Amino acid sequence: MSPATEKRQFEEFRASALYCPGCKKAMPVRSRLLLLLPDGELHEYLCKRCMTSLGTRTVHNSPQSGIITA
Repeated sequence: MSPATEKRQFEEFRASALYCPGCKKAMPVRSRLLLLLPDGELHEYLCKRCMTSLGTRTVHNSPQSGIITA
């Protein structure tokens, strides 16, 4: 696998389970959109059972393709 391919795989990493201090174990999570940023989106990870916030993830927009719309 080339280094470019390996880097692309980790750019789209999403958690499916994280440790929840409220439940005291690793729990499945859901992602909720918090903010639309100029360069991407900010998502929050929530425990599916108790809805405790477990962390955030920033998704950066891909570079523009050069298409201009009016």
